[in-house]
Amino acid sequence: MLANSVVVLDFETSGMSPDYGDRAIEIGAVKIVDGIVVDQFQSLMNPGFRINGFIQDFTGIDNNMLSAAPSCEEVMAQFNEFMGGANLVAHNASFDKRFLDAEFAKISAIYGGEFACSMLLARRIYQEAANHKLGTLVSYRNIEHDGVFHRALADAQMTAKLWLAMLEDIGNQYQCWDLPFKFVGKLSKTPKKSVAKLLAQYLNKG
Repeated sequence: MLANSVVVLDFETSGMSPDYGDRAIEIGAVKIVDGIVVDQFQSLMNPGFRINGFIQDFTGIDNNMLSAAPSCEEVMAQFNEFMGGANLVAHNASFDKRFLDAEFAKISAIYGGEFACSMLLARRIYQEAANHKLGTLVSYRNIEHDGVFHRALADAQMTAKLWLAMLEDIGNQYQCWDLPFKFVGKLSKTPKKSVAKLLAQYLNKG
């Protein structure tokens, strides 16, 4: 499966880790097929407890909004249908993967796709960027945005644009087009100094 056919997702959460009882409070996702956005998914979700003031200020999501939202279990079951067997992308994917795994475990759901991290890939492709936060990279790459960050769908949309921009830049710079998802995952974990060599090897094999 190619790297330009993925589901890009983002969670807003009640805290930093499901290991401490934190849960997802919003999910946003964008489905990309052959480099084109074909669908999106967004929902708040009620974690079953009140969130603190810091999280409310950070995300703009308050307890009144969550009290009216469907349960995490209901939303994640719907998302499971939405994502199907697609490969997954997130910015700082280790964070989102922990919450996806934890929420899916509660509904005995599994997924067949693999995860890639747009932040790790950006560290290889945009080594000269000031940092590799999503907002910084969106500005660095001159990606159009509406200024909304830390809401799940907006961040998923920005991550999707960044992901496609990086694939385009890899193609333009190294003449490596239509990269397989597994190769891009490998590229994102390659030492920075070895990125050009790996892409040259891929091109020569092609």
